[in-house]
Amino acid sequence: MKLLKQLCEVHAPSGNEVGMTQFLLKYIAKEKKKWKTQPEVFAGDDFQDCIILKFGKPRTAIFAHIDSIGFTVRYMNQLLPIGSPDAPPGTWLVGEDSQGPIECELEFDNDHHAFYKFGRQIDRGTELTYKIDFRDTKNFIQTPYLDNRLGVYNALKVAETLKDGVIVFSCWEEHGGGSVPYLAKFIYEKWNVRQALVSDITWVSDGVAHGKGVAISMRDRNLPRRSFVDRIIAIARKRKVAHQLEVEGMGSSDGRELQVAPYPFDWCFVGAPEQDAHTPHEKVHKDDIESMIKLYGWLMKDL
Repeated sequence: MKLLKQLCEVHAPSGNEVGMTQFLLKYIAKEKKKWKTQPEVFAGDDFQDCIILKFGKPRTAIFAHIDSIGFTVRYMNQLLPIGSPDAPPGTWLVGEDSQGPIECELEFDNDHHAFYKFGRQIDRGTELTYKIDFRDTKNFIQTPYLDNRLGVYNALKVAETLKDGVIVFSCWEEHGGGSVPYLAKFIYEKWNVRQALVSDITWVSDGVAHGKGVAISMRDRNLPRRSFVDRIIAIARKRKVAHQLEVEGMGSSDGRELQVAPYPFDWCFVGAPEQDAHTPHEKVHKDDIESMIKLYGWLMKDL
């Protein structure tokens, strides 16, 4: 889990993903020589902080967002949420401004407005994220930012043996999205790719449990096309990969932007369930991580 820990430690809140972009480009350049297929790498100004990897003759794309939730420093010790962080008072936040590294405490007033407690004023506009406390036990990984560093980790593990496919590392997902439309346009128009798997992390709920396998989401706030979801379920059953079927009425992902894009994309959210989403204590069972990687490997071959 060394790579997963390294991914969690990268500071990359929505809108400032450049640290993760640089980490990934460096990692890919170093590791791709060991992969089964050498990908073409698309990055740079035309893609902002996003990255696309193209393997062989792709039919299906994996979308994994590289940003996280956090806070933006406003005025007079005030903090504005990036996405939907859910942390108690006293949570340690980290970042860096023109005066140096920052490690401060999160506070709330009676109206639940967020503030920071620190020995000096922090530059306005500075992004703060949870301080990483990576806990690796026999059965579980617990740390801030498994959403979505685990989705990125899954994509990188699948890349090791991927023959044909596209991996898309997207931005801004936690704070309303915005990058997926132009990324979808690129892969559809260039390679006619119109199938997508959303490599993201879902919730432990009353119907989805730890240790029972990766969750295949039949719906959330959005409705993927049922015939595509049924194909994914059939592959999971045929390949005997532990999985759970998720049915929710809320929550969203990069799949929403694929669904509203002006291209005929089929998509499905397939991800390990976690406890305490968007808190400093996100928790995922190792068996669910294993089944997520295994199922993605089969889906990229069989779809």
